[in-house]
Amino acid sequence: LKERATMTQVEASAFVTSLRNTFDRVARLPIPVVAAIEGVALGGGLELALAADIRVAGKNAILGFPETSLAIIPGAGGTQRLPRLVGAARAKELIFTGRRIDSTTAAEYKIVQHVVEAGKAEEEAMNIAKEIAKNGPLAIRAAKSAIDEGLETDNMNNALFVERHHYQRIVPTSDRLEGLAAFQEGRTPVYKGE
Repeated sequence: LKERATMTQVEASAFVTSLRNTFDRVARLPIPVVAAIEGVALGGGLELALAADIRVAGKNAILGFPETSLAIIPGAGGTQRLPRLVGAARAKELIFTGRRIDSTTAAEYKIVQHVVEAGKAEEEAMNIAKEIAKNGPLAIRAAKSAIDEGLETDNMNNALFVERHHYQRIVPTSDRLEGLAAFQEGRTPVYKGE
């Protein structure tokens, strides 16, 4: 925010557009994104974290959107991603008040999925990423797409159509056959992303 004080209106708008585009690219990555939050994640820092699929916060983390106290609004996805996690009323309260919350409250509000000892968020995020990486990579990508696209539909029938579409993409893969064979043989599967 300090650097924005010296920007022209055009420069400030271009800067926020660049942030929004970057965070959108993070959210649209075909692979899971796990964010580690330590210390302060206010404004753009929280917007970046909200672009992730899973969020881990250290007990010392403070999160919030102070923008309205500066006569601006979250402009890089915060007004859209936060209500999808916590509901419109809770998002409005947090954004309208500019309130800062601790990681325990953020977990209660479903902004973060895990709270760990201060300084351990990155380690836990990596543990989650490693747990995900053991699974079929094509299935992980398909599951992420099915969830994200299904949430954007207007009803359950359309969402289930999205799921069927992504499931059908997995059926002909070698990884699916490897997973079934490994299960039957009682061994760890070796996925190749094929």
